[in-house]
Amino acid sequence: MSPLHAGLAAAILLLAGACSSNAPPPAAPQSAAIAPLPQGGGCGPAIARTQAVVDSDVATGNLNKPVGDRFGADLRRAAEACTAGRERDALGLLAAAKARYGYP
Repeated sequence: MSPLHAGLAAAILLLAGACSSNAPPPAAPQSAAIAPLPQGGGCGPAIARTQAVVDSDVATGNLNKPVGDRFGADLRRAAEACTAGRERDALGLLAAAKARYGYP
């Protein structure tokens, strides 16, 4: 048997052994129930949509809770500006927060 054939035979045996192992199958990723995202234009719905995405990312483990909390605090500041009628400021704060945490 040539070295190439011997190597292929060894690889097949390793793969066959891996397939018959007693290891449990990998766990399915957890999925969090995702509520419908707020619709509409303006600063209020835009901030609410971003907060919903952040909440979902924290719930699924894609974002750790301390970072999610800091992001949420930034979004609350944007929401306060929006509620005060300062839409331009609110959208600026929203854009800055999304950029800071790497969200599109």
